[in-house]
Amino acid sequence: MANVSTPHITAEDQERLARTLGISDSLGGETLTLSEMKTAVDADTAPEFASLGETIRSDLEGRLDADLLESALSDLATQIDRLPEVRERGIPSGEREPEVLYRDLVEPGWRVYDHLLDVGFFESVDANASRFEPEYIRDTAHELIGADELTSALAEIGFDDREQTVLVMDVVNNDTRLSRWVPTAEIPEEVEFNVEFVPPLHQRAMGGALLWIRTLDVHLWQKKILITEEILDDGFWDIKAMLGGLYLLTMAALEVADATDASLTDSQLSAALTASAAILIVNQEDICSHMYHITEERRAPSEAR
Repeated sequence: MANVSTPHITAEDQERLARTLGISDSLGGETLTLSEMKTAVDADTAPEFASLGETIRSDLEGRLDADLLESALSDLATQIDRLPEVRERGIPSGEREPEVLYRDLVEPGWRVYDHLLDVGFFESVDANASRFEPEYIRDTAHELIGADELTSALAEIGFDDREQTVLVMDVVNNDTRLSRWVPTAEIPEEVEFNVEFVPPLHQRAMGGALLWIRTLDVHLWQKKILITEEILDDGFWDIKAMLGGLYLLTMAALEVADATDASLTDSQLSAALTASAAILIVNQEDICSHMYHITEERRAPSEAR
């Protein structure tokens, strides 16, 4: 089966990541690995970084369904395991309409989304989350790298060391892009749309990722004469990354739901919430350019007439 293609890590990407994390030693041209980051990064963060995790636990106590979240988490892992099979097929078949291929990938995610919407999870996080400021992003990355519970969970569902490094880069190296996504209450008053109808940031991040993947069945089926293997490869990393972000967000929600079996510190819970949103945001923007915006230069050649 075909493997999901991981983006190339450039020297510039790596240098920026190392600089932000405070890793000053020369890498000698070697690729920075997650294990090296764990050794080099100081996981101590400012005490206020933990406030989001602490507040969310208190605010949502008794409102989340641990059984539903645990079941969905297992089903998400199953769908991530299906990715090589989906990539092998690439474009859904069907004569009059496309088969269900990509929609199954996000079915567990929709169950989680609907539940979090019902219990006010998104509103609670939005009211207490910090903006994507450079210092907050750095603290998030430090905690994510140092949280063995999170990195081990990603490894168990098929994210190798290199792929986890790219996920960390999604958080750290996209501060300018992420800064445009703010909690609803902090959207400037002078914007041209009614802020009252703007969903909370984590709802936008999660719902957007789910929608992009869900619409792939129809999009790829309708545009199949334009689709190349390169387009599929580029987009498949975005799909896997978004499913990884959904997994981390569901883990964070389950952590809040099951207070008797908490395995993350408040700081690690904050990191899971923030990092998952960042990963979902970056990769839903990327999949738009990789799989939906098909230029003349990237499209498959027209058949000779």
